[in-house]
Amino acid sequence: MTAKTLLSLSIAALLPLQIGIAQTQPCQQTVYLTFDTGNMSQASWVSEVLEKHQVKATFFVANEKTKQGGGSLDKVWSNYYQALLKQGHAFGSHTFDHVYLQSSSALDFKVKPQFGKSASQVLNWSAQQYCAEIKRSDERFFELTGQRLSPIWRSPGGRVSAALLHAAQSCGYQHVGWQTQRGSLGGAGFSGDELSSKAYPNAMLLKKSLNDLKDGDVFMAHLGIWSRQDAWAPAVLEPLIVGLKAKGTCFSTVDKHPEYGNGQAIQSAVKF
Repeated sequence: MTAKTLLSLSIAALLPLQIGIAQTQPCQQTVYLTFDTGNMSQASWVSEVLEKHQVKATFFVANEKTKQGGGSLDKVWSNYYQALLKQGHAFGSHTFDHVYLQSSSALDFKVKPQFGKSASQVLNWSAQQYCAEIKRSDERFFELTGQRLSPIWRSPGGRVSAALLHAAQSCGYQHVGWQTQRGSLGGAGFSGDELSSKAYPNAMLLKKSLNDLKDGDVFMAHLGIWSRQDAWAPAVLEPLIVGLKAKGTCFSTVDKHPEYGNGQAIQSAVKF
């Protein structure tokens, strides 16, 4: 029996015998699935699984380098995003050039864009410059779809500071992190799809998420990660949804989260 077969059997063992059973359980808790763009290699798979199981999620978009070539906010992705909008999914900004916060003061921020003309450079930005970067994704998304992003954003890596949260709030954006305060391997809301698949195989990550996720948790994954050899989404997303539904879990978009709209961060991740 091959290692691949063993992995498949391990995942299958975690599922209910009939998917229909999972879909008829009364709602006892709500989990908020979110996806950052990443390299987009799993984008079609994710959308198909969400549609199949009638699950709504929230997507945070940046113009990241993709497996297909170009960026994840290029015109070629217009139909993909429009289809997700029609299915009822929500969208927020992930900054345009996937800009990592390096350090923060009361007056300005040191940042490092991963993509774009200033890629890998450490820059000093004001609050106004950071707000403009968040809005760039909204402007491009409107060009692609004719619709605006929700007034939410996620800092790459989840890196935020009190000053950065305040800056984004001043220009109308509420930060959405993920559940880090409970659970293993980075918290209940961390999918682990950025980790080594050799050290953290998909069966382990699936079991972790099924055990750790609780009511109100925001869960974070990507539409494709360069560094992971065995892709997370094809192996984990569907059994995760089925397994959580079997436990009475419902799913919703973060604009329906009880902490949404209060001007504060929703489950912020890494604070400086």
